[in-house]
Amino acid sequence: MSFWDIIYYYGYFIGIILMFVSMIISAYCKSSFKKFSQRMSSKGITADQVARYILDAYGVGNTVTIKPISGSLTDNFNPKDLTVNLSESVYGNSSIAAIGVAAHECGHAIQHHVGFVPNKIRAALVPAANIGSRFGVLLAMVGLILMGVVEYNGTDSTIGVTITYIGIFMFSFAVLFYLVTLPVEFDASRRALKILKQDQILVGEEMSGARTVLTAAAMTYVAAAASAILTLLRLISYMMRRRN
Repeated sequence: MSFWDIIYYYGYFIGIILMFVSMIISAYCKSSFKKFSQRMSSKGITADQVARYILDAYGVGNTVTIKPISGSLTDNFNPKDLTVNLSESVYGNSSIAAIGVAAHECGHAIQHHVGFVPNKIRAALVPAANIGSRFGVLLAMVGLILMGVVEYNGTDSTIGVTITYIGIFMFSFAVLFYLVTLPVEFDASRRALKILKQDQILVGEEMSGARTVLTAAAMTYVAAAASAILTLLRLISYMMRRRN
């Protein structure tokens, strides 16, 4: 049995497994954040103060502002308006989890400031990835259905083949976006943990807690990328099956 046969016959079951793995990772991420949200930093400094310190100390402070936003775990760095946005569970909080998350978002700000190449690639992919994630799979499925219908009737399936190829091509940009996101997220966490340790913002076992929170968050991106890759492979396997 070839690789594509495995994807064709067992892709559905692999997808179910990935779905459960993603649920477990998501639950672990939330539980890790909750656990270390209850452990306060020994220095009593809040997450927004840490973010301000990191931005100022690493040459980004003059251009990037820090804002509170609603929600939980909605923290992000917005390169359009140059803001580090910290959620209600992070902004003004002195917990290990909050400080780790704030430092991570500052890591993204530093990436933007120094011109981190994967970050530039990801930003360039955003328009195509948004379109591909919304319409790529749908278009490919329409093409596959059309191929089946016209082949059943004994007519030419060129239109269906073309539509399927276009859908797969569009969705491939979404997959590429997920893949490029991985080094961006891991690098932001690496920068955050390095700064927290060398500047002694967190000390001792506090660093272990921050690392756990950021690693758990990073694994959610790994799960999302794996799911997107599997979806793309399944579309290709269906296409090859139809063509053969």
